[in-house]
Amino acid sequence: MIIHAFHMSDFPFDAVGFDLDGTLLDTFRDLGAAVNHALELGGFDPVPVGSSKDLIGGGAKIMLAQAVEKQGGMPEDDFRALYKQMLAYYSANNAVHTVAYPYAGEVLDELRKSGIKMAVVTNKFEEFARDILTQLDLVHYFETVIGGNSLGKNSEGRFIAKPAPDPVLAAQEACGGGRLAFVGDSTYDVTAARGAGVPVIAAAYGYCDKLPHELGADAVIDSLDRLIPALKAL
Repeated sequence: MIIHAFHMSDFPFDAVGFDLDGTLLDTFRDLGAAVNHALELGGFDPVPVGSSKDLIGGGAKIMLAQAVEKQGGMPEDDFRALYKQMLAYYSANNAVHTVAYPYAGEVLDELRKSGIKMAVVTNKFEEFARDILTQLDLVHYFETVIGGNSLGKNSEGRFIAKPAPDPVLAAQEACGGGRLAFVGDSTYDVTAARGAGVPVIAAAYGYCDKLPHELGADAVIDSLDRLIPALKAL
């Protein structure tokens, strides 16, 4: 499908924020491989790579923790060490099978040509997100890439990440503070956008942790080539 040009006067937003995994990029194969690498090192059985789709929204630590817990768990210190080994593996192998979803490049190019600013807001560590986007030649489209560790930790020692609204608000500020819409595929994304007071579109083709129409988004798209028309209709 051809993505038609549009004028700023036709578009209701100044900026668009994107989730990464399951929204812009299909990443589950590399994430699943990293989880299984860590499980093997820890003496656990591997899990089906496809099962990583169900846990991606919460970040790599939750993915590994759930896989370990299902097999009896392990002491916290040992888990922490195993998690670090998983991150090291993923750092070296984070774009082996990862690809952009169909129409991602065309949509980003059209938004940029039309003067719309863009940001990535992901629970993946910022350094990983930037590295993958760089390898796929997409990083130059974005004003900022906000990862799960970009805003530091809260008073409880936890990273300030989605579903908290703070990363979405930070993206809005980095894009100039104008009207922003957000695109994501999980309850983490919808909750963060709602907390930030911005409209949100659900990516039904992604790793949705609920049925797409049950996520509570303002609109649902089944392909990225439907994004610009959906944004214009909000």
